[in-house]
Amino acid sequence: MLSTLLLRDAGTSRYLGAASIVQKEDNGGSFAKDFASAESSREASSPTAASRGHGHAFAASLVLGAAAFYSSLQQVAKGLIEWSVGLALAALRPNEWVDFKLQETYDVNHNTKLFRFSFDPEKNLGLNVASCLLAMADIGTKEDGSPKKVIRPYTPISPPDSKGYFDLMIKVYPQGLMSQHIAHLKPGDTLAVKGPIPKLPYEPNKKKQIGMIAGGTGVTPMLQVLDAILSNPDDNTQVSLVFANTTPDDILLKEKLDRLASAHPNFKVFYVVDKPTEDWKGGRGYINKDVLLKALPSPSDDTVILVCGPPGLMKLISGDKAKDKSQGEVEGLLKDLGYPKEQVYKF
Repeated sequence: MLSTLLLRDAGTSRYLGAASIVQKEDNGGSFAKDFASAESSREASSPTAASRGHGHAFAASLVLGAAAFYSSLQQVAKGLIEWSVGLALAALRPNEWVDFKLQETYDVNHNTKLFRFSFDPEKNLGLNVASCLLAMADIGTKEDGSPKKVIRPYTPISPPDSKGYFDLMIKVYPQGLMSQHIAHLKPGDTLAVKGPIPKLPYEPNKKKQIGMIAGGTGVTPMLQVLDAILSNPDDNTQVSLVFANTTPDDILLKEKLDRLASAHPNFKVFYVVDKPTEDWKGGRGYINKDVLLKALPSPSDDTVILVCGPPGLMKLISGDKAKDKSQGEVEGLLKDLGYPKEQVYKF
């Protein structure tokens, strides 16, 4: 970075003369007019006036080109400075593992916990919407006796610009290596994290309608996008979320989702559980075509459908990603309903 900026400074001095000539045109009238007037007065007495005129025109074009190049150098330098400042203020590093300290833990429901990790309160995490992070821990050993490193992706549910902390909502599986490791951390223990890992770059109002289909903790990347939309008064994107779970008690952050739906007319949420209680008033059974036809926007160039959940849900709704982790082809219910792969994103 420093060497790049030094090169820019050295290169700048070669264009200061050209830039000052252009600046003279702004400050002292018309440099072009003065130049043209001087040339025309010599035209009658000089047999080589025409050739000299072409030469001067060429020189003038070089001056303007140099000034344009100098301007582009300034823009590049500005971008580099903004990038370096942003990186300095971010707690995450994309190419190195950083230890974050566990601050506290909350029970979300019977099998899901929220873990708050802390860092320098003057910094933000450095996440973009939508992106996730990677967590790494030494769990067990390899055959040669060296530590076995386990890596898992997680999407924080805290605002990307939160300073000094981030929250992970994790379902703790009985046989889950990483979820069990994190669940046994005590306040003050650390977790190695790297990121951000870019997913779907979100731009306000790029699509008129976004449909979301999530299962279990697959709702976390949806929340990241949803919070970005609903916290921006200039974003008019219409959002509908189909959220599938096993029982009503498994629905994560239901109070928050209901509150958002009540406060924002551009957001609707539909719940589906396959083991409902007697007093359950939402959808029953598994997600099917009727549910999606009711809840999702129709296929359109102004529509995108986001999908995230366990393997069974992915297979049913959209098919999983390709073996190389690219998006692959659209399968399942979304294919049956006519959504092309350009209108579907699998987290």
